[in-house]
Amino acid sequence: MTSAEEWAARAAAAGAAVNTRFGHRLFGLPGTWLGRISSAGVQRTEWHYWWQAHYLDCLVDAGWREYLAHENEALRLSMRRIKALPRTIRLRNFLRFSNSFFDDMAWLALAAGRADALRRKAEGKALPQARAVRRSLEPQLRKAFSDELGGGMFWSKQRDYKNAPVNGPGALYFARTGDASRAQRILDWMREYLWDPERQLYIDGVHLRLDGPEREETIWSYNQGPVLGALCALPTPENLVLAAEVIDGVERGLLDNGALRLHGDGDPGLFTGILARYLSIAARTSSLPESSRSTARQMVFDTAEALWESRSSEQPLLFTDRLGISADQAFPGAGAVDLSTQLQAWMIFEVAHQLALA
Repeated sequence: MTSAEEWAARAAAAGAAVNTRFGHRLFGLPGTWLGRISSAGVQRTEWHYWWQAHYLDCLVDAGWREYLAHENEALRLSMRRIKALPRTIRLRNFLRFSNSFFDDMAWLALAAGRADALRRKAEGKALPQARAVRRSLEPQLRKAFSDELGGGMFWSKQRDYKNAPVNGPGALYFARTGDASRAQRILDWMREYLWDPERQLYIDGVHLRLDGPEREETIWSYNQGPVLGALCALPTPENLVLAAEVIDGVERGLLDNGALRLHGDGDPGLFTGILARYLSIAARTSSLPESSRSTARQMVFDTAEALWESRSSEQPLLFTDRLGISADQAFPGAGAVDLSTQLQAWMIFEVAHQLALA
């Protein structure tokens, strides 16, 4: 069995690879930090806001790992990047944190909250950048609500689709920031409109059409993650039963040879890392049945082991975006590699380390 120390080393190696291959100063400006979309370089007009939010989440994971291990020099570097990244997201996003997609904003709000908690613990101070994110984005997230279709949050400012990608992280955000009533209303809405009791998983969403609502039945791994986190954050008996069912559904429907299914590159390159993050939280939720916690734990470890086995033969390390082939096969000649896929691997190693410590 892989030790916590080994998982820490693997997470550190994956993080170093991401920071080396993708991390950079925006336009070379001091005090900025951002992740390149692709290792091959892309036009500066291409922008994936939500990938940067998950980059921030991974930096926070690294910061907690370094704090617990008393790796003070590494922690100082992580904290500099954690402070710079929200500032640079705002700069790159035309001097604002808000955008047209409420799920993007929810992801950044969640990551900023975790960054603030780390700084308070590590440095004894609040993180001004996190306060700025919350001040800007919480009103936006509240505006995503409407009474159409019985409640829930819209995905975008077009206000024609209510889906799991925004309602899951939205529920989790409100649960973490003290608005349990609003969070529970979102969870109840998701249970009524998005829950598939046969597959024990959440479908993608519901379109608002002129001739009536239309369900989007697609199942994505990441849609199960933040709602699972929210159910664990509000551990009523009903929510815990549903959380256990989600874990069962993931085990029955989203595994390939024991590991969580990967979805390739682009946006889907992050999906399974997000699910693993919240499975790791479920595995540490003492009010869940032990069988559910054990299942969640094993899925995270098995996926992390498979990803580590896929690592490239060259440095900086790369990890596959499709289990069953190595990173060398997935990225021949290490040409264009998406940031999303490597954040996913880093994230999974970090949460495996957190589980190994538990």
